[in-house]
Amino acid sequence: MNLLDVLRTAIFALRGNWMRSALTSLGVIIGIAAVIVMVSVGQGTQAEIDRQLSGLGAQKLDIGPSAGRSPGGARMSASSFFTLNEGDIDAIRQEIPEVQYISGSLRGSSQVVYAERNWNSSWRGVQPDFLEINGWTIANGSGFEPQHFTGAERVVLLGETVRRELFGEESGIGEQVRIGRTIFTVLGTLGSKGLSGFGSDQDEILMVPLDTARRRLMGAMGLPAGAVMDVSLTVADAGDLGYVQNEVESLLRQRHRIGPGEPDDFQVRNVSQLVATRNQTTSQMSWLLGAVATISLIVGGIGIMNIMLVSVTERIREIGLRMAVGAGPSDIRRQFLAEAMLLSLGGGVLGIALGVVGALLVGRYNTELPIQLNGNVVALAAGFSVATGLFFGYYPARKASELDPIEALRQQ
Repeated sequence: MNLLDVLRTAIFALRGNWMRSALTSLGVIIGIAAVIVMVSVGQGTQAEIDRQLSGLGAQKLDIGPSAGRSPGGARMSASSFFTLNEGDIDAIRQEIPEVQYISGSLRGSSQVVYAERNWNSSWRGVQPDFLEINGWTIANGSGFEPQHFTGAERVVLLGETVRRELFGEESGIGEQVRIGRTIFTVLGTLGSKGLSGFGSDQDEILMVPLDTARRRLMGAMGLPAGAVMDVSLTVADAGDLGYVQNEVESLLRQRHRIGPGEPDDFQVRNVSQLVATRNQTTSQMSWLLGAVATISLIVGGIGIMNIMLVSVTERIREIGLRMAVGAGPSDIRRQFLAEAMLLSLGGGVLGIALGVVGALLVGRYNTELPIQLNGNVVALAAGFSVATGLFFGYYPARKASELDPIEALRQQ
């Protein structure tokens, strides 16, 4: 028998009991569909995590007060929380050449008012490198100039959410707004960054020069001279990040006169550690999806093997007749193997269609779950469905081919 004859015979046999064939393929259909939906959601989620981490910067260090010090207590002295200052920033810039950009900042929140509109927003007092370090761009207007930092100028950059709430469709460039009790001129607006990895609106922000924030927005707090809340820096080469972290910690201990065994009054967070955690999580997710795919296909394959064994038992006399008229063991084996592979392949095609539709529906009705369909995954699913039929169909096919023709013809 040639291949065409084998396929024609296999299709005829499956059509004779189409309901059983459909139910047999159900395990493969559900397994393949589930794998495609889960992989699409998993890859979409991983891509979103990548995007958020790239926004943090994989070549970045954040320096802040130690974990035991909190700005929440209003009765604490300013010096008990503001342990970093501009002198630390200058020392890091001068003594650690691997540092590419560095900026200190102050932060807080205030009511911002324009005409009859007002909005409560967080603000940042920043140094020149802050926008570069954190990936901010200027959407309209202009950014800060050197004289704005040295003269504590009352100028402000608006985040997209604040701009929209205060000015609607207008850009607001050149207009004056009141932040707290101080009037500021809108210098420009920032490019939109959307939600952060923690779900907060990154565009709900105002930026002013660091000295301006210290004098105009935090003057009543009695800050230590040159104090900053936190410091961010980046390095040109990601391979230098660990070395720079050690150098920064050593330099700050020296400048803050922290003796051996004494706790640091600062902490350094290495963003690359978040990337490493993400990679570990991704690896674990991949293993989990692989395990689910394997279990689903094994269950479907066992169903196919079980039905094929039943089919062999029901068709013993038919097998005997085929052998009596000249069919060899290889012909019988190919016929039953073709039936198993058609069941599996048909289930795989329907599973792929169901999985793609399911993934699209999940992405449409649940916007919090990003979907990323991958053609390679679909092709791999199709390959697995064929392999499942080949693997689990071989034993019933071999059993059928090993039947004795005479004994088979005696079966009623």
